[in-house]
Amino acid sequence: MSTSRESRTVEYTLDGDTYEAFVALPSGASAAPGGRRPAVMVCHAWEGQDDFARAQAKWLASLGYVGFAADVYGRGLRAAPGDRDRAAALMTPLVRDRMVLRERLATSVDAMADLPEVDGSRLAAIGFCFGGLCCLDMARAGLGLRGVVAFHGLFMPAPIERAPISVRVLALHGWDDPMAPPDAVLAFTREMSEAGADWQLHAFGDTLHAFTNPLADDRAFGTLYSASADRRARAIATDFLAEVLA
Repeated sequence: MSTSRESRTVEYTLDGDTYEAFVALPSGASAAPGGRRPAVMVCHAWEGQDDFARAQAKWLASLGYVGFAADVYGRGLRAAPGDRDRAAALMTPLVRDRMVLRERLATSVDAMADLPEVDGSRLAAIGFCFGGLCCLDMARAGLGLRGVVAFHGLFMPAPIERAPISVRVLALHGWDDPMAPPDAVLAFTREMSEAGADWQLHAFGDTLHAFTNPLADDRAFGTLYSASADRRARAIATDFLAEVLA
């Protein structure tokens, strides 16, 4: 297993606005023959691209991928940890206008694919909370990805055209997550089946929202870290990414 020794920020633009991604490279990636590796985009949670999202890019680099922590809010647009009002103000417009969100995600995928270290034919994405919703919307849109992983994602159907889904989908879900209740989970499974997707759902019992985030510690709000669910989910995701990016 390689370790990440290189990282940088990358700016890209859409409609005159600037977005800033964080890129983590596997050790020696720039010196590898051909210099190109599969890449995995990290879709951030509702607070924006933060230390947690960047840590996930570094985790992906430790697995041998180029980790690309995307930015769908815009450079400098972030919520401080625990500032739910600010986070909701940033996220809600994109949840309501999924075509705008899709365009920002597509631009992020293009920016990732254009990196000189990246094999543009082997791309995937993972996302957390709001970022899980982003991953599912990218699966719905295609966007040149081979697979997506939604960690405790939001199961909100996109009010846009339905089409067959060729991207492979993995959802890792806390069964007691109040932000994705059983009815929403079942609606998600029906949608995936009707779209002909190659999909998986792994549900973890006695597990709430944000179970991968060690800072999640508000049971009343429905967010709580679970070391066991985090470990199991990452093992499943690691196997999935190895399969789809082979």
